[in-house]
Amino acid sequence: MKILVTGGGGFLGRALVGRLLARGDTVRVLTRSAQTGLTQLGVECLQGDIADADTLLHACAGQEAVFHVAAKAGVWGTYAAFHATNVTGTRNVLESCRAAGVPFLIYTSTPSVVYNGQALIGADESLPFTCACPCPYPLTKAEAERLVLAANGSALRTIALRPHLIWGVGDPHLVPRVVAQARAGRLLIIGNGKNCVDLTHVDNAVHAHLLALETLKHGTLPGGRAYFISDGAPVVLWDWINALLARLGAPPVKHRIGLGPATLLGAAAELAWRLFRLPGEPPMTRFVATELAKDHWFDTSAARQDLGYTPQVDNAAALNALVAWLATKNTT
Repeated sequence: MKILVTGGGGFLGRALVGRLLARGDTVRVLTRSAQTGLTQLGVECLQGDIADADTLLHACAGQEAVFHVAAKAGVWGTYAAFHATNVTGTRNVLESCRAAGVPFLIYTSTPSVVYNGQALIGADESLPFTCACPCPYPLTKAEAERLVLAANGSALRTIALRPHLIWGVGDPHLVPRVVAQARAGRLLIIGNGKNCVDLTHVDNAVHAHLLALETLKHGTLPGGRAYFISDGAPVVLWDWINALLARLGAPPVKHRIGLGPATLLGAAAELAWRLFRLPGEPPMTRFVATELAKDHWFDTSAARQDLGYTPQVDNAAALNALVAWLATKNTT
């Protein structure tokens, strides 16, 4: 198949491109920056912003499927900046797919679209979209997912996937950032330290994306649905982090702060960063405090039933590989 991957230069995007190439697909990517490594692999690399409609129309031309992975992620920034990429960009993808006659679209969403400030324990897809999140990322991703699911029809069939906390070798953000914060003594346990969360190995996330495309191709389901994706075995977040730190020879995270004080600290930091336009992002936000303190793991039975999804990765082996990779990064 001829397949476009938006955000093909990112962590998940690159892993997805690799699997598509391995199975013989012709791959085109749309990224913000040049991707020399992908070009050398035979990938057609287009450079541009998904917020630009003409860029998307050119990228979608002649494609048989689109994986829309590109997004503005993060916990800090203006609503307008998140909206431009996550909502306007997704709308452009949808309109370009229709104009170019692309029949299948797989959208990479996030479980944060159902954020409600409460613990999420075995949560399923019946939860409503968030409408009162103190962070623009979940709000704009929820709006974009609504557009994707509403676009499902006879000409364009869509599925949204919600992988939670993607990890693995090559991760440029999540785990390396946690390790760096811990080594610098800037990481605190929020709450009682017993909250359970889902993780999703990058290879499991890729597997789910490919299954979703095959489901749409073969007409197994009509589309227009969202699915939670994970490794299928929630971990105690702070135990997992401290076990990883121990294997890297780093000190464990010991100091704690209650969720209430952390939330107040986050609100104060957000206000200071806005008022004084401080660089970077605050050391704590209200959204981060909640995410680090409360349970959030999800029921993936819908993905198992509809897509045939089961985790493919041996987590122990994958963790060994991650530790080896992180150790190498720390010594270079």
